Amino acid sequence: MVSVVQIHRPDVPQLDFPAGTDVLQCPFIVDRFPTATPRVVWRSSDLVGPVLDTAPSTVSTAPGDSIPAPCVVHPEPVVDYPSWDMPEEVSPVLRVRMEELNARTGLRYSYHLAEAPGIKLGGYPSWTQEPCWPDCPTCGRTMDHLLTVSSWEYDGLSYRTWLPLEDRDSETGEERRDTTRGRGAHSPAQVMIGDAGGVYIFECRTCPDRPVDHHWDCS
Repeated sequence: MVSVVQIHRPDVPQLDFPAGTDVLQCPFIVDRFPTATPRVVWRSSDLVGPVLDTAPSTVSTAPGDSIPAPCVVHPEPVVDYPSWDMPEEVSPVLRVRMEELNARTGLRYSYHLAEAPGIKLGGYPSWTQEPCWPDCPTCGRTMDHLLTVSSWEYDGLSYRTWLPLEDRDSETGEERRDTTRGRGAHSPAQVMIGDAGGVYIFECRTCPDRPVDHHWDCS
């Protein structure tokens, strides 16, 4: 089990936590499956007992690119819109406006204005391949997107609108590089899921036990 994401309720008040919980933990099983297999745990911080001073090492069992580098999450709420998941009746209506926007600004809807890329809670999955929304095994309804864990926070096109200002070069506006020309903001967690893909985690918020499922894809 490799710890991937831990979210506290006060940091993301928009997230619908189950009653009696205030911590979301999402570890991945990475050493016994061909792909990273996520688990979702909702907990109450008041019930957490003694914790280990040092986390157990996973280096001997897990591939190096499956172990996230320690980093701190600074949640930023954004509104994103569907591209792959856009309803069929809407796409033709907006196509002309998208083409006009691209001609005027160089911005492409699917890359710059639709789903926020990278590791994210809620919103629309930033699919690498065609959408694959699972149905709840209990009630049969389409499940809700809970969390995406992605290999990259942005790519060679989407950085124009999705790269934080703090990570931009003040003169060029492009991604800031370190002294070795490294791209720290591009993949701060330093994970690689398949071939620059992502794991999408879903839950059913209708069923009391909130069952979860996941899908992964890659380029």
